Amino acid sequence: MHLIQRAAPAAALTVLALAASAQPGPAAAPPASAPVLPSSIAAPAVPTPSAGGQRVYDSARQRLVQVRTLLRQQDSQSSVGSGFLVSEQGHFITNYHVVSTMALQPQRYRLVYSTDDGQRGVLQLLAVDVVNDLALLKAADPAPLAARGVMAFRPAEQPLGRGERIFSLGNPLDVGFAVVEGAYNGLVERSFVPTIFFGGSLSSGMSGGPAVDDRGRVIGINVASRRDGEQVSFLVPAAPAQALFEAHRGDAPVTQPMQGEIARQLLAHQQKLTDAFIALPWREAGHARYTIPVPQENFMRCWGGSTPPGSRGLEFERSDCAMDSRIYIDGSLQTGHFSVRHEAYDGRSLGALRFAERYSSSFQNEGFGQKTRQLTAPACREAEVRQAPDALPLRAVTCLRAYRKLPGLYDMSVLVATLDGSTTGAQGRFNAHGVSWDNALRLADHYLKGFAWQPKQPASR
Repeated sequence: MHLIQRAAPAAALTVLALAASAQPGPAAAPPASAPVLPSSIAAPAVPTPSAGGQRVYDSARQRLVQVRTLLRQQDSQSSVGSGFLVSEQGHFITNYHVVSTMALQPQRYRLVYSTDDGQRGVLQLLAVDVVNDLALLKAADPAPLAARGVMAFRPAEQPLGRGERIFSLGNPLDVGFAVVEGAYNGLVERSFVPTIFFGGSLSSGMSGGPAVDDRGRVIGINVASRRDGEQVSFLVPAAPAQALFEAHRGDAPVTQPMQGEIARQLLAHQQKLTDAFIALPWREAGHARYTIPVPQENFMRCWGGSTPPGSRGLEFERSDCAMDSRIYIDGSLQTGHFSVRHEAYDGRSLGALRFAERYSSSFQNEGFGQKTRQLTAPACREAEVRQAPDALPLRAVTCLRAYRKLPGLYDMSVLVATLDGSTTGAQGRFNAHGVSWDNALRLADHYLKGFAWQPKQPASR
């Protein structure tokens, strides 16, 4: 599977990626998308900077920090990332995934910083933006930082041009501060959360560091890199970082676990995502007999597959669609994404009995997970569904799993099989991760209504 890694801490990486769910059926499909992980896993060599890069680094070096998450009672580190100074009062911006263990368990962890010239100090966590993978920190004693100046943001009314040179700063692999040159390539296409495509190599430990233009103004924050490609990395745009700073610069330090605030942010995000998804009409699957729901690719990517040439027996066509990214909560939980897939089967060469056996086996082979530290065991309901007396008959299984520490959020899966054919049929599955109860029901209903007879097809065989 192709992976995209976040430019994460050297020890703890953030995963934005979407891994394709287990697919039953006659053959495996290609992954619906390539996941995004922190750049702390892959470790490409840092190229020697140009004269421009050296100039940018020299002007910024005093405002860069390495951010470490340590166990509260000892100096053993949980994660290492980067950050940058944005106020004379000692405020820093970094990635949420760099400090996630502190945000979730402040009684067990603490934050410290170190500078290029050896200055060290204690950091306080003020606020997080989990959707954009950002955190706002503040030095417990800002006095030693007062004369260092701050990193300025590039004005929003001065947009970058595609191909414009930009420079990523941070502490890759915990070996020292560095600058990586690359190009601005616009926003990532089909991404629901705005993300900058950076034509450069981010390495582990650079998460949370700034990406700047040739005048040293911040245009983004290092967040991820692609594992299966070269010079393909990703930045959080500067705007949400500025907004986080302005909204929370006066906040008191976090002393209690932030699951409640994180759940609030995720609930707001899933409302926007659900509304946008339902507003898009389904695409046609191209099946001669059924209308099968296939999502638009506005913020998803779809892959298709079919029976290899010359195959005998059960024939199939399939589609896998998924969002590219996940919202990182901690190392064992990523959420905030949807996926849709289907398989259309033709078993006329098998006969009715053999087709029924294979078709039923494919449906029963689906899994919905087990109780974990993060999620409850799935609660499922199976029923036959008809939208109207002469509508396409379906068997549907709907399952929900509650988030144990994020109140109000659920994972929802709907598994569907058509029931009309003795040697043909279609099966589909829709997964929604991190949605409210009401939106889980809305999405399930929206998906089921996407199955129907093709116009002019008989309602029975």
